[in-house]
Amino acid sequence: MMKRVYVCAPLGGNIEENLKKVKTYTAYALRCGTAPVVPHFYAECLDDNDPKDREIGLAAGMSLLWLCDEIWTFGDTVTDGMRAELKFCKNLNIRTRHITEKEIQNVLGGKTL
Repeated sequence: MMKRVYVCAPLGGNIEENLKKVKTYTAYALRCGTAPVVPHFYAECLDDNDPKDREIGLAAGMSLLWLCDEIWTFGDTVTDGMRAELKFCKNLNIRTRHITEKEIQNVLGGKTL
């Protein structure tokens, strides 16, 4: 069975740009032989600027952390939502790993989506 990896990266702010980045992070995780769990795609169905929708998306994402073997963080910024996910993982003893841009380039060969 593939390792389940939770993709932890910024979403808010420039949602369109951040979703593009998350596609690259997801491709990286897949090419690393993992089954990525990517709650960012809830933004395709929910309005991240609406506090109620944002709360639904955050709660759904947090509920998926129980199923994951690791959480991988991407990007240079740690948002409040990411901080909450990382704290939750620490309490569950879920391994945390930060993925650098260089690691992504090494695996994807300069390809971004």
